[in-house]
Amino acid sequence: MAKSFKVTLKRSLIGCNQTQRETIRCLGLRKRHHSADVKDTPANRGQIMKVQHLVDVEVVG
Repeated sequence: MAKSFKVTLKRSLIGCNQTQRETIRCLGLRKRHHSADVKDTPANRGQIMKVQHLVDVEVVG
């Protein structure tokens, strides 16, 4: 079974640039305290690293 991450948006997107907003949307997050399950791929890891100051990440599986 492949690993995945549970990503939760903890900070507001006010003051963030457009690329960070698009990255949050691509991770499947919509508003604060919303969580999404994301597969463990190099592309998703890069997206999480780009917005690591806005999200909390938990390893699932």
